[in-house]
Amino acid sequence: MADGSPDADIRAHISELIATEKALREKLAAQEIDATDEHEQLRRAEAELDQYWDLLRQRQALREFGEDADQAAVRPEGTVENYRQ
Repeated sequence: MADGSPDADIRAHISELIATEKALREKLAAQEIDATDEHEQLRRAEAELDQYWDLLRQRQALREFGEDADQAAVRPEGTVENYRQ
């Protein structure tokens, strides 16, 4: 991924997921994928994106309070999907 630091790797993965979302929308517009497939793949990408943003925020919060950022973990989709941005 990126420079090897966990936060950089997480940010790189977030960028990849954003690129995936864009590519799916472009494929739908070009009729290279049907709406049902696009919707399901987009839902999965968005759920994973929510999880990785949450992971990055956990790491930042742990560091802010003097804790070990490596204690942060990806939380289940159901836990993070309804968080407000």
